[in-house]
Amino acid sequence: MPEGGGVRGTRTAWPDAGSARADTRTVRLWPKTFADRLTAPLPGLRAFARFAREGALRPPPSALADLPRLPYEPGPLPRVDSRTVAVTWAGHASWVVRVGGLTVLTDPVWSRRILGTPARVTPVGVPWNALPRVDAVVVSHNHYDHLDAPTLRRLPRDTPVLVPAGLARWFTRRRFTRVVELDWWEGAELGGVRFDFVPAHHWSKRGLRDTCRSLWGGWVLTDGDGQRVYFAGDTGYGHWFERIGERYPGIDLALLPIGAYEPRWWLRDVHCDPEEAVRAALDVGARRMAPMHWGTFLLSAEPVLEPLTRVRDAWAAVGRDREDLWDLPVGGSRVLSG
Repeated sequence: MPEGGGVRGTRTAWPDAGSARADTRTVRLWPKTFADRLTAPLPGLRAFARFAREGALRPPPSALADLPRLPYEPGPLPRVDSRTVAVTWAGHASWVVRVGGLTVLTDPVWSRRILGTPARVTPVGVPWNALPRVDAVVVSHNHYDHLDAPTLRRLPRDTPVLVPAGLARWFTRRRFTRVVELDWWEGAELGGVRFDFVPAHHWSKRGLRDTCRSLWGGWVLTDGDGQRVYFAGDTGYGHWFERIGERYPGIDLALLPIGAYEPRWWLRDVHCDPEEAVRAALDVGARRMAPMHWGTFLLSAEPVLEPLTRVRDAWAAVGRDREDLWDLPVGGSRVLSG
């Protein structure tokens, strides 16, 4: 398979809502595994043994004292028109992106709990009943903190959903009728907005026997005026960021993960730390960066406020304008100036 695993610029037609025949056409034939797309091998028995001896999945009790200081400032969604781009952080990797007149949700998780993880430590930043009509959903991969069945059940089944290769069947089994699955570097258009699926340094697994059976990645959203938002999903640091920047120049805003990185020897290959996230923003050529994937669920061992402190220091260290780091509180919003 050629590098990238897809054809640059492929355009995918959307299935018609309510068409059973269209449902069948959207389920494409894929390899049995995408393990050849892994940047690094998944942990083996030796790594698991080390983790059992010394690993930690939660911050130490001393670090939990900062939980009340986690930034949470819910507010109304910005008023937008079809030429305005605005983002609102609902928490973790869930964003409300207003682009090209569409309302797009990224990795929507409105549940209080996800499997295997303590309850969220900050409430959802946008009440579900405060959302406008959702025009599309993009999903980065199938891990439970990014693909949440209870949240998705709240959506009308004709909501357009864009998913990685191998994941459409999960949605069609739940009676979603407008599902398009894409390989890396493939794209689809909806309402004048281009959705391109791009690589990430990560993996996939949801059950006991489905490791790497579906793909993982991020999304580049481009409106009719060429304004671009890059949603990285869940990813470690690596070579794909430069490639994304080369293929999609002029990214106005990069939504990048900065949390769930300790212990580093265990998570380095699949989760950026704050300094790597800033490097990634530079690699893709983003004018602005908005951190995510921190301060919502306690997934790893770093102190709860450390990601925010470190990303601010890293942004300053590379000489970028402080105003271009959109370190939003959960529930916060920003609007791109045209």
